[in-house]
Amino acid sequence: MYSGLTAMKKKSVAVVIVSNGPGELTTWVNPVVDELNKINKSLYVNEKIDFTLRLVLVPCPNATGKEFLVANSWNKFELITKSKSFWKLLIKPHSFAHWPKKGVVIFLGGDQFWSILLAKRLGYLNITYAEWVSRWPQWSNEIAAMNLKVKELIPKRYKYKCKVIGDLMADIKLDSEISLKNKNKHYVALLPGSKKAKLSVGIPFFLEVADHIAEENQNINFIIPIAPTTDKREYLFFQSNKNPIAKYYSSKIKTIRNLKDSRFDYVIETSKNTKIYLIKKHPCYEILKECDLAITTVGANTAELAAISLPMLVVLPTQHLNMMNAWDGIFGVIGKISFINRFLTFIIKNFYFKKKKFFAWPNIKAKRMIVPERIGNISPKKIAREVLFLITNRDQLNSIRNNLHRERGDKGAAEKLASIIINSIKKL
Repeated sequence: MYSGLTAMKKKSVAVVIVSNGPGELTTWVNPVVDELNKINKSLYVNEKIDFTLRLVLVPCPNATGKEFLVANSWNKFELITKSKSFWKLLIKPHSFAHWPKKGVVIFLGGDQFWSILLAKRLGYLNITYAEWVSRWPQWSNEIAAMNLKVKELIPKRYKYKCKVIGDLMADIKLDSEISLKNKNKHYVALLPGSKKAKLSVGIPFFLEVADHIAEENQNINFIIPIAPTTDKREYLFFQSNKNPIAKYYSSKIKTIRNLKDSRFDYVIETSKNTKIYLIKKHPCYEILKECDLAITTVGANTAELAAISLPMLVVLPTQHLNMMNAWDGIFGVIGKISFINRFLTFIIKNFYFKKKKFFAWPNIKAKRMIVPERIGNISPKKIAREVLFLITNRDQLNSIRNNLHRERGDKGAAEKLASIIINSIKKL
């Protein structure tokens, strides 16, 4: 956060929070920090703890690169280190700041192993918030579990370290003034992805899904929360002839207009006159919470939708796997070699997709089908038909919503985790 070496009072205790993406910062880190300060403020003068807060951002494929700026704007941390500095911090922590002898490292996002490594390097206690599983219970001092299922997965000899505290996502404070509800209108969220590999398929595919739905039902409004890593220019690019996948789909963007005096930022109008509203705010749980259904690609977004109990239809069209030259990373490089491209496509279609039972996070974690998944050679028209069916079947949507809610934990987790941190500090 600050340039130069950060000083610290010699008697202070370091509270170091490890996190990664924008969702974790907003829904996990911020509430816990607020509760931590609130509890300490409520203590008697002679009981107050002299601690300083530090945030360590760690490498994450879902990070936007804006996490540092977001956290910095809160003015709650004495030090923030960027994800690109993590390895340097691990090797030479004293090049960033003075680190007192006593401290605690709390995992609130990323890979749990990073917080374990940092705690060992600094000689601090480690507290892990386990949303789905505690991966390194033997090296954690305290484990705060989202629900009882997480505790049951911990080996018996380490269960004593674990307390079930509830769901940090359940403590999200939503803006109660936002309401999209209209008995004559339904709202469907479209999440085509955030990276080029997914957007190249997702944008033309989802545009056509929206057009098919609008053709059958004019009482459905469409919303796209724009990922922080994308902008409206990419939507124009991936629906154009510059994207080889776009030629397989007929829907195009006619215009993208800025909106004023609206909770939305832009509106797309397709060549078939379907309107799709775009919102830049991230995360925008207040808007998503108001939707009836989300159509989404696979990925971390399925976990975020599950956290707000939003029914979803998860889609993964596999008919374009042979176009791996449009993919990112190593697949994009080797995909340009035609025989390797064909070989990889064959392996993925005939082994990976057949062996993997679930793709959506709520289904993976529950080990059962909570939200419908449509993986394979699927068409926009088929997805549109299923969406129209779900929208008119409120009982089925409510069943999905209730199942998602049951897989989460109870409210009050931020306060309970803050209490665990305070009690751990007192024992130092």
